[in-house]
Amino acid sequence: MNYLVAGGAGFIGSHLVDRLAQLNSLRGGGCNSITVVDNLRLGKTAFIEKHFGDPDFKFYNVDAADEEALDKIFSDHKFDRVYHLAANSDIQKSAKDPNIDVHDTLGTTLSILLSMRKHGVKELFFASTSAIYGNKTELLKEDTGDLKPISYYGAAKLSSEAFISAFAAMCDLKVNIIRFANVIGGRLTHGVIHDFIKKLRRNPKQLEILGDGNQEKPYIYVEDLIEAILFLPFDHEGVNVFNAGVTTATKVKRIADMICEQMHLPAVEYKFTGGSVGWKGDVAKFQYDLSKIHEAGWSAKHTSDEAIGIAIQSALREAV
Repeated sequence: MNYLVAGGAGFIGSHLVDRLAQLNSLRGGGCNSITVVDNLRLGKTAFIEKHFGDPDFKFYNVDAADEEALDKIFSDHKFDRVYHLAANSDIQKSAKDPNIDVHDTLGTTLSILLSMRKHGVKELFFASTSAIYGNKTELLKEDTGDLKPISYYGAAKLSSEAFISAFAAMCDLKVNIIRFANVIGGRLTHGVIHDFIKKLRRNPKQLEILGDGNQEKPYIYVEDLIEAILFLPFDHEGVNVFNAGVTTATKVKRIADMICEQMHLPAVEYKFTGGSVGWKGDVAKFQYDLSKIHEAGWSAKHTSDEAIGIAIQSALREAV
């Protein structure tokens, strides 16, 4: 199998690359090839440099939204499957410029689909998000309707799902889509843990917390998510959609408490900016119905709090 991992130098993508390479090594090498395409706006070569020099690994510093450049890579490698994780994942950043999501999320999806269509590649994994559901209070199921994203990020992911559905029907694709909960772990480049640690290193006596600190979400450990991605088979026609997350959730204030504890800062003053959300486009609370992926045979090994604890330890080691 020849795999393309779009966004493979990013936080989640690089963990997927590690696992694909590990599986290839366990099989004696030479069984699979892995090609990474990443524009390095959020990704880092440091995340994947351990694979440089491996004859089964190739890296291209290419924007996946560049149709011409991507087409040449498809021509050279004859891929069997695409793992599409190329996207802007910084919701606050794109709130200032919606074109970031149009280009980095929807643009990469369209470019990949066009190359798959041209070169006859039939298997696609797409990394989607809870943000497509919008600001809903009910338990979120894969078939929850009336989807109204409240961020440009969520809109670009939902638009991507729509185009994937159309291409799957028109080109006979086999597609797995996983709508991620909040993913955390080693190699985080942004997000609440990243931000809190940076702030506390600047001022260990006071921490600004966006919103009221009661925002509560399920956090999934990145290695658990990689297991879910690799667990799902491509034995169906059309699009198969799964929510992936955990049954527990964690409040933002609890994350602050855990970080202060691990940084040995017992007397930090919290300064809340107020309001129920941290920024415009943020969803304060949500919870998944995970029955579909659980019935398929996958469930996360770590709770939300456990995932956060591991992510904090990793971030402190990585000198955020």
